[in-house]
Amino acid sequence: MTKAIRIHETGGPEVMRWEDVEVGKPGPGEVRLRHTAVGLNYIDVYHRSGLYPLPKLPVVIGREAAGVVEEVGAGVTSLKPGDHAAYVDPMGSYAEARLHPANRLVKLPEEISDQTAAAMMLKGLTAQYLLRRAYPVQAGETILVHAAAGGVGLILCEWARHLGATVIGTVSTEEKAALARQHGCHYTVLYTRENFVERVKEITGGNGVAVVYDSVGKDTFAGSLDCLRPLGMMVSYGNASGKVPPFDMSILMAKGSLFLTRPTLVTYTATREDLDDSSAELFDVVRKGVVKIEVKQMYPLKDAAAAHRDLEARKTIGSTLLLP
Repeated sequence: MTKAIRIHETGGPEVMRWEDVEVGKPGPGEVRLRHTAVGLNYIDVYHRSGLYPLPKLPVVIGREAAGVVEEVGAGVTSLKPGDHAAYVDPMGSYAEARLHPANRLVKLPEEISDQTAAAMMLKGLTAQYLLRRAYPVQAGETILVHAAAGGVGLILCEWARHLGATVIGTVSTEEKAALARQHGCHYTVLYTRENFVERVKEITGGNGVAVVYDSVGKDTFAGSLDCLRPLGMMVSYGNASGKVPPFDMSILMAKGSLFLTRPTLVTYTATREDLDDSSAELFDVVRKGVVKIEVKQMYPLKDAAAAHRDLEARKTIGSTLLLP
């Protein structure tokens, strides 16, 4: 037996239970992975709360972790016992150990520690597809990143600056503004004190930005559209403030023939080739120091409820780990 955080119903952080679970031996194509670090992500809140429906309950939540391979099943040749590996999906990372499909695990280079990997796989691969594929950012463009001091936000700021973009980021506090600037953000906007649309217009001389990366959702969606230049791209990839309500598509026409996409990491890493290519590019920028992964908070895995409360209260900055 091993321990895991499971939910038997959706709701607040209190629905998470620290329970015994049976792991068993790996079947064909599987490995048994002993977790050493588990990543905390806002999508975990969406699953726990029921915003993103789950196929069945009870379930172990969590989508990201790193650890050591304990045993491999029949047909597995990409990994062996003792290898360090990390993953995003399938769900089930809030556990001391689990069975996992080998074809969705990425073997870690020696230069990437388990804690770094668990803090960056979901967030870093998200940043990779946002910047390189959903909207390929070009040198000389100006972009807007909401929640710039969050786990994905910090990576977006550093990576986009490396690509030659001018980065505007929204944050809630002076502390978060300072952190975002340390990670490549050229201009920070405190949305708690300033109108971010007016500031973006001021910074860009009224031209607007090429792309908005918005993980906030309901509270920022309309304003984000107003920040775009004609033919700009709105990339809505999260709902931290709630789901965007239905809207009239003719708004996109009226505001300058805008583009809108609602992408997911699952789609952009659906094939093994995409997963390998995206991971290789992420590992490369981390190894080179272009992107610095800083773990700002750590909680025991059994105290995941406290981590969720702090995340939802916007008390966390950067990446957070849950330690089995």
